[in-house]
Amino acid sequence: MRRTAGKPTPLVDGIEKVTGRARYTADLDGPETLVGRILRSPHAHAEIVAIDVSAAARYPGVKAVVTGADCDKTYGVLPIAMNEYPLARERVRYRGEPVAAIAAVDAAAAETALALIRVEYRVLPAVFTAAEARAPGAPPLHSDRPDNIVREVHHVFGDVDAGFAAAEFVREKRFHCAEVNHAQMEPHAARASWDEERQRLSFWSVTQVPYYVHLMLARCLDLEMGQIRVVKPFVGGGFGARTETLNFEIITALLARAARGTVRMELTREETFLTHRGRPETEIRLKLGLARDGRITAVDCEVVQRGGAYSGYGIVTILYAGSLLHGIYAIPAVKYDGYRVYTNTPPCGAMRGHGTVDVRHAFECLLDEMAEELGLDPFEVRRVNLHAPPLTTANGIIVNSCGLGECLDKVEKASLWRERKGRLPRGRGLGIAASHYVSGAAKPVHWTGEPHAVVNLKLDFDGGITILTGAADIGQGSSTMLVQTVAEVLGLDMRRLRVVANDSDVTPKDNGSYSSRVTFMVGNAAIDAANRLKEALVAAAAKKLDARPDEIECGEVFRIPGGQHPGLPYEEIVAAALAGGGTITVRGTFTVPAEYQGGKHRGGAVGSTMGFSYAAQVVEVAVDEDTGTVKVEKVWVAHDCGFAINPLAVEGQVQGSVWMGMGQALFEETRYEKGLPMHASLLEYRVPTIADSPPIEVHIVESLDPNGPFGAKEAGEGSLSGFLPAVANAIADAIGVRFGTLPITPDKILEALARRQRLARIAAATAAATT
Repeated sequence: MRRTAGKPTPLVDGIEKVTGRARYTADLDGPETLVGRILRSPHAHAEIVAIDVSAAARYPGVKAVVTGADCDKTYGVLPIAMNEYPLARERVRYRGEPVAAIAAVDAAAAETALALIRVEYRVLPAVFTAAEARAPGAPPLHSDRPDNIVREVHHVFGDVDAGFAAAEFVREKRFHCAEVNHAQMEPHAARASWDEERQRLSFWSVTQVPYYVHLMLARCLDLEMGQIRVVKPFVGGGFGARTETLNFEIITALLARAARGTVRMELTREETFLTHRGRPETEIRLKLGLARDGRITAVDCEVVQRGGAYSGYGIVTILYAGSLLHGIYAIPAVKYDGYRVYTNTPPCGAMRGHGTVDVRHAFECLLDEMAEELGLDPFEVRRVNLHAPPLTTANGIIVNSCGLGECLDKVEKASLWRERKGRLPRGRGLGIAASHYVSGAAKPVHWTGEPHAVVNLKLDFDGGITILTGAADIGQGSSTMLVQTVAEVLGLDMRRLRVVANDSDVTPKDNGSYSSRVTFMVGNAAIDAANRLKEALVAAAAKKLDARPDEIECGEVFRIPGGQHPGLPYEEIVAAALAGGGTITVRGTFTVPAEYQGGKHRGGAVGSTMGFSYAAQVVEVAVDEDTGTVKVEKVWVAHDCGFAINPLAVEGQVQGSVWMGMGQALFEETRYEKGLPMHASLLEYRVPTIADSPPIEVHIVESLDPNGPFGAKEAGEGSLSGFLPAVANAIADAIGVRFGTLPITPDKILEALARRQRLARIAAATAAATT
């Protein structure tokens, strides 16, 4: 019986957060800290002819001014696609791109001096949509991509033509999903301190990936890795916005070195929107073939993403969109064509549910529509296509566990689907959708040959165990998961453990919090470390109890089960283990085996994982046909997380995923007018509020993945992509209209209803004239 793993547990850092004692990056201040400010381009596309910073540099209180001339290194998250400078050199490619930056004694001096910088531009033609960027004669944004295509992908698995020929029913439809932003509560911030005597940089930031920031700081400042210390304080939300090094981070470090001091950079909400890295605007053409019983015979999918001005995560995102067509249903034949396109808009990147959300929306909507036309139950259509693990998908991904069938069962029963579907009043509807996501990318972005995750444990004279980890807790509860995991293996009370995280001077390297990798990978590393510490403690106990190590039960009391000896307290065993050698430090590691790292085709590593999570949800809506407003009445969601190490955190993560999906489905959209953001505050960018939030009933499904820590898989992203199609299908059930665009806003609903009324009048008039 488990002691701590599997028990609902408040987050170990929760007290600091709810009392206000938690210190975020913007809270870190000190004497003689300078204020950083960034000058941004007013043009979407222009050549930088000249920059004059002399007046700004002379302004009282200014300690440093930097421009693109101060950094000739590109940066980026992918080693093969680093084409962005922290400060523009020669050309700007989107409105708001950093051009120069100032460090001054206070904000007033920095902002006044910023206005003194003179930049001469030669404005160039710009493209703001993927269609414009791909059109003949479009201006190229980058010389190595004259067609403005960041990456195109063409994959075929199975006999697609034969699959469609065998289908009883084939449908093809287009979908458009608006670009969306993470809108995390904490605006971007960084703090950098340069030690001139030691030539050493200390750096604090809001990042999800401290190691990747470390890499890019070293690259862009021409420093050795050992000259840099990176610390991640508390983070007020990430959702993918901070899974790559961002320009303001490098700019802050450049300013600190130029000023030979400490610089704090706090971006405004508008600047945070401009830094962006959100989910790209996506056009999808999807064709599905179904047998008479609803079995999927073939898929043909084309995806075009507006990626913005620079590559960033673009190559990964467009590959994910195709790779994650697999893994959820048993599909014998898939054709995928993907195009990631440069445009003169802020760069897009990774966002919660990275790569899968828009395509899953299209897939589940079209599948639902086809089921309706065939007169098939939408639950049964999904059930007939379920995976039966263990198996390997057509694109080479191993699936060892799948609880989607149980997820479907739970939400069908909880929502009273069979009793209520088709029997609700006018304007009320129910919708169903399924989704999945990876439990960590199987192959790291920066391949070094090192383990994918490392956790160190330190046991000292006080009996306390310190968990040293580079894993970034960004609110998802990973530090709590580590405490529970180590406590479970050792059989100890959680109060004996503490976590020290994200300080490169102290903690081991970790690749960061992205693609839901931490529980699976870092959790396994923690179990490995805990077992190594357990061996040392058990050896000491065996010696004291004159027994074999395999006879010892580890815990607050070390004893021999069934033996006559009452056992020895933990403190006594610790003293014995430390005798002669002192402090014990052990290391645990985890590396994804090669067979799980994807197919052999080009791009096959993207989408590979050791375990998929699965989710199903039913959404109930009420649509007001007079105003077009949609009220989400209730959501029933079941999530297969393998094993819930912390059910309390799992429930919160699933609710957060649903809530974020609701924003994209019904409210959120980034818009640009000739490259100028029209949404750069939380007044214009509409996110759901508590008034919009429905009751979300969460059901946890535990399929016990054989490779996960205690069987666990991811819990923080897989439920997001299912909400969008579930609510769209519910709206269709409520008013009889299906929408191919997101978000589904009141104006679109009213237009659709008006169009239906016009068509009905025309049909009636035609019928009357005929008779």
